Amino acid sequence: MEKNQKPVHEKPLPKLIYITGLKKYNWLYREGYTLNNMILSKANEYRDDLIKFMQKLVRTKSYSSKEKDVIEVIRKEMEKIGFDEIRIDGLGSIVGKIGKGKTIIAMDSHIDTVEVGNEDLWKVDPFGGEIKDGIIYGRGASDQKGGMAAMVYGVKIMKELDLLDDFTLYITGTVMEEDCDGLCWQHLYNEENIRPDYVVITEPTNLNIYRGHRGRTEFRVKTTGLSCHASAPERGINAIYKMAKIINEIERLNENLKDDPFLGKGTIAVSQIFFKSPSQNAVPDECQIQIDRRLTAGETQESAIGEIENAIRKAGVEGEVIELFYERPAYTGKVYPTKKYYPTWVMDRESEIVNKTVDCYREVFGEEPKVDKWTFSTNGVATCGMYKIPTVGFGPANEIYAHSPEDQIPVEHLVKAAAMYALLPKKLSS
Repeated sequence: MEKNQKPVHEKPLPKLIYITGLKKYNWLYREGYTLNNMILSKANEYRDDLIKFMQKLVRTKSYSSKEKDVIEVIRKEMEKIGFDEIRIDGLGSIVGKIGKGKTIIAMDSHIDTVEVGNEDLWKVDPFGGEIKDGIIYGRGASDQKGGMAAMVYGVKIMKELDLLDDFTLYITGTVMEEDCDGLCWQHLYNEENIRPDYVVITEPTNLNIYRGHRGRTEFRVKTTGLSCHASAPERGINAIYKMAKIINEIERLNENLKDDPFLGKGTIAVSQIFFKSPSQNAVPDECQIQIDRRLTAGETQESAIGEIENAIRKAGVEGEVIELFYERPAYTGKVYPTKKYYPTWVMDRESEIVNKTVDCYREVFGEEPKVDKWTFSTNGVATCGMYKIPTVGFGPANEIYAHSPEDQIPVEHLVKAAAMYALLPKKLSS
């Protein structure tokens, strides 16, 4: 086997290489080393550092709007790596800056998590950061603290191997995504004036490249009735019975929603039901249902509401559609209201950002990537869905473990993602 075909771990590069940087690595080519050898070798050198940082992140609880402690963990690691600038925005997201070139690139990881749920379903301590057979377990391991760990060490590799170019790179650890995806980027864009030319979302992609996902909107439907004693229900109007007819129409609607060859079919589901009644033995005079509507290509909040209004008419009852807003305070105390509408986004397969990311993958790993989409929603609803910034996804871990009691990330994914992140900004700015 020739030298340039050897796995990187067979011949670790001497420390001198990393000190001299890439400007003086012609002799390395004569020795059979290539750029991807050097990047992957450097990423492997930081394997233990990645593990320790990742475990710190998992062990630090960071439920949505309660992320202050984990932000401090990230800040200390960024300081150790030597970011040019580190700041916390008004909502509490952390922003690390590297370089001062003309192309502005943001790489984003939300660092809040959902809650644990039923702890009896967990085989490990959700906040223990246990590592077994090369896999780190715990809440947020897949969704999506791994992206943050890999990004920070990608910057370390980038600096040591002289991969900085004519770009300004923002590494963002964003808050409240699990509650309201995209809210953090609405704030960064509108209030902090961070306007990237490209955005990389590091949500879990199983080390594949993702170029979009369905959007979603949340709203409620309300029916009203007339309360009376339940011993004589004919004297009143049961709001739940009225709602039942609407629910039947919503179930039928789900079967006939628009489909898309890449993003898949739109969906609608009744996710919660609420009622008001004077007592347990009275006819309810109000009923509300919560709607989760996933939007495929070409669907909007307006079109979704129009479909629901049509379903109410088909049900033959009166009902009201209620738009919802997110108004929960951040851990900083700031309230930044927004509609619960998260637009669909998708990048063309031949778009510049996707092609450059594919080229970077080939260069780092020497193979063809899989280009696909997320099932769930990400901060891309704001960066691309609202602000039309070219956005692409690449992240460690598999999304099937997100929000589950088997939340996990392979250490190998952390290493490979750090290598990819070290080169990607240079490729995007070239």
